[in-house]
Amino acid sequence: MFEIIRNLTRRKLRNGLTVSGIVIGVLALTTLGAIAEKANYSIDGGVRYFRDHVSVGAAQNGGFGGGLLTVDKAKDIQAVDGVQAACAATGVSAKTDLDFSVSFGPGDQVTAEQPGCQQYSTFKLTYAKGHPIDETGTGQVVLGSDIAKEFKVTTGDTIALPRPPKKFNPDYVGHDFTVVGVLDKTLTAPDAFAIVSFSDGQTLFGDALPAALRGRVDPTTLATGINVYAKPGVDLDKLAQKINDTVPGVSAIAPSTLVNAFKSASVFLTAITTGAALLALIVGGLSVVNTMLMAVTERVREIGLKKAVGAHTYHVLREFLTEATILGVIGGLVGLGLGWGLALAINAYFASQNQNELFLVTSRLVTFALAFSIGLGMIAGVVPAIRASRLDPVTALRYQ
Repeated sequence: MFEIIRNLTRRKLRNGLTVSGIVIGVLALTTLGAIAEKANYSIDGGVRYFRDHVSVGAAQNGGFGGGLLTVDKAKDIQAVDGVQAACAATGVSAKTDLDFSVSFGPGDQVTAEQPGCQQYSTFKLTYAKGHPIDETGTGQVVLGSDIAKEFKVTTGDTIALPRPPKKFNPDYVGHDFTVVGVLDKTLTAPDAFAIVSFSDGQTLFGDALPAALRGRVDPTTLATGINVYAKPGVDLDKLAQKINDTVPGVSAIAPSTLVNAFKSASVFLTAITTGAALLALIVGGLSVVNTMLMAVTERVREIGLKKAVGAHTYHVLREFLTEATILGVIGGLVGLGLGWGLALAINAYFASQNQNELFLVTSRLVTFALAFSIGLGMIAGVVPAIRASRLDPVTALRYQ
């Protein structure tokens, strides 16, 4: 081992440049991989969140979304065969100002669902602090982990929803809520939710209506969507089609449509990570191959002498493979450290700007980055190591 270390320190500049090539590749892999990990975890959470129910909105020009539903539509959907529960829901933005923050979800939302409906969902929420709201009461809110961090509030605090605008807005109407709970991090939509009772949600929805409608319609009769939960054994996609065929004025989205959209996004982000890995392979691998080939050329007589005094092919092969692997380990550790540090620094900056984190460095990513750099060094060192091990000792000793 001491001899291997001595060999690596002979050409500090060359080996330093080689390690730098690996560092650049692993740095790219770590940072892009951390972005992909955060997005993929959010996407996976979205799949789990949306696949247990059918989302129903108002039909508009044959499409979905954007219009208003009446709460009574939930009763019509409830009558469809196979429906266990049809729950009217409301959702409004938690912010009055334009939100330019980086986000993989719909943004901060104040959400509400009719009482008793959470029991039908398979996506169970757990609490880091506090407890659920009183579904039949008013003035209470449960915050997702990200929105609680963003607004710098915790249980027992009072928060105005939606958030007051930075500039005076005469149309702004806010309501004070007491934070009774903060959710555990889910890495998906509920992290940005402010959950209130259905009556409070309808009040906020009424305040958010355009001025032309405000005061002219009763917000307690309206909903922005209906979450439909099926009876055990009922196919949700078929149930969505049945709702579309049976209930006029609504558009039910099959869960598979949403899930496939999430999975398509996941494939795209995985491709980004793969591209980063290929960059690491090209840059780092060629650097290691070049360095080790030059090392073989420079040490031909040394190799010949070793084989002349009894060194076996295996010993020479192991020596050069070990040197290449050490270069990969050093480059991997430095690149991972720099990438991790960069991710933490950017996340800290976003947090200081009340924005959601962009990077997520997981144990899976750390393991992959280290394994990749070590494997890169080993694989790139194979050809030079084989070339060195096959040198004829007599020819090598005559080499000038």
